[in-house]
Amino acid sequence: MSVSLYSGRIALKLLLLQLMTFVILSVAFCTRSIESGASAFAGGLACWLPNAIFMLLTRFQKAKEEDVPVRIAWFFAIGEVAKVVITIAVLIVALGVFKAAFAPLGVAYLAVLIVQIIAPAVMNG
Repeated sequence: MSVSLYSGRIALKLLLLQLMTFVILSVAFCTRSIESGASAFAGGLACWLPNAIFMLLTRFQKAKEEDVPVRIAWFFAIGEVAKVVITIAVLIVALGVFKAAFAPLGVAYLAVLIVQIIAPAVMNG
């Protein structure tokens, strides 16, 4: 679920929690090797960066009262497509260009994704 569906404060807390998750995982993987740490950082970034950009874009989205449902629906659809494209681009750069290790990249990506799914339920009680 997108971070913009929550209030601004909750979305910011969620993004900070996701950021802390992949930074801590990156540091943990750095104890194994620098390449593993960089791979974990890239995996977390592939999940976190599109959410952060999407949240920033939704802060500037404005609509007139008569076309609010249509405009918001299109904005979310375009935003979700942009999130997928950014995620794929970051993963391609990490795996193809920088030759990142797949296991740390995947673990960090999935950890940030799980935090994105579970944290709102925990934060809302």
